[in-house]
Amino acid sequence: MSSTPNTRRTPAVSGAGVWSGGPVVAVVGAYGHTGRFVVAELLRRGATPVLVGRDREKLDALRDLAPDAPVRVASTEDAASLDRALAGAVAVVNCAGPFLTTTLPVTEAALRAGIPYLDVAAEQGVTATLFDSYDERAREAGVVVAPSLAFYGGLGDLLATAALGDWPDADEITLAYALDSWHPTRGTRLTGESNAGQHLVHSGGRLRPFGYSQEVFAWDFPEPFGTGDASEFATADQVTLPRHVRTPEVRAVMNLAPLRDIRDGDTPEPVPADEGGRSAQTFVVEAVVRRGEETRRAVAGGRDIYAVTAPLVVEALERILGGRFAAPGVHAAGAAFDAPDFLRALTPVHLTRLDLPSAAPVR
Repeated sequence: MSSTPNTRRTPAVSGAGVWSGGPVVAVVGAYGHTGRFVVAELLRRGATPVLVGRDREKLDALRDLAPDAPVRVASTEDAASLDRALAGAVAVVNCAGPFLTTTLPVTEAALRAGIPYLDVAAEQGVTATLFDSYDERAREAGVVVAPSLAFYGGLGDLLATAALGDWPDADEITLAYALDSWHPTRGTRLTGESNAGQHLVHSGGRLRPFGYSQEVFAWDFPEPFGTGDASEFATADQVTLPRHVRTPEVRAVMNLAPLRDIRDGDTPEPVPADEGGRSAQTFVVEAVVRRGEETRRAVAGGRDIYAVTAPLVVEALERILGGRFAAPGVHAAGAAFDAPDFLRALTPVHLTRLDLPSAAPVR
């Protein structure tokens, strides 16, 4: 990309994925389940997180994780409070759901501050709004806006981009998600309620309402899941991928076990199973890209879909602040970064499995 980056507050980046100079990064929704993982990942890489949220008591409770981090109370309904919260930060990561109500106010605050905006939103509609309505504004402001850098969104986009290699387009992209379980957080429950009836699919070259079909079919997932029953699913990847890949169809499927969990109101929240707070949940994601009679695949696997979101969004942030991508505008993960290199940077700590096509040259 040849665009000139916004370098007003860009810190230095040292080798081995660790910043020098301790860049200050505002984390909105820092006390949420995913927000805590993001704060921990920022600390691990040497950044200084600013803990932002509407509840002072919950922010103060984060002192066990980040005892020296600044705490700033702000509401997405109060623009002035957001401006104060972002003052002095080099970037903002929005982890506050439901994103249907938080994305645009925090993006507006980032544009006013002239700093990169990243989020971990799974809600397709608001991510589409950023691409449709904020790209020109972000370019004019010299600001990078990178939405849906999460398990549902960024990971599938990166895998599909890596699978494409040197192909300029595809006839169809399928993202196959296999989870051994899905214990939803309170935030996931709230998002599901606020986003009900608003899911989308990319079919026939455009976004269409999701049909919510309960049709069950057999699907051959990568090991250790293997062949099993699956159903159609709607993800943020179906919004981000068509923004930089010419394809008429982006399909997502998921095995039935996690779908049953998420639909059951009695399924408990995730329980930490290691010292890092990750649950025991395991996942595999496969991107299948078809062009004519040829097919290419890329696979990633790991533990805890919420925990893996943190290194995804923080790795993206590190690359943006380090000048490895700084073109202003609204960008999907696969368009912004070298997808194979990005994914390899997450192995083996965060992605315990990564299978990329070796024969396909990288675009």
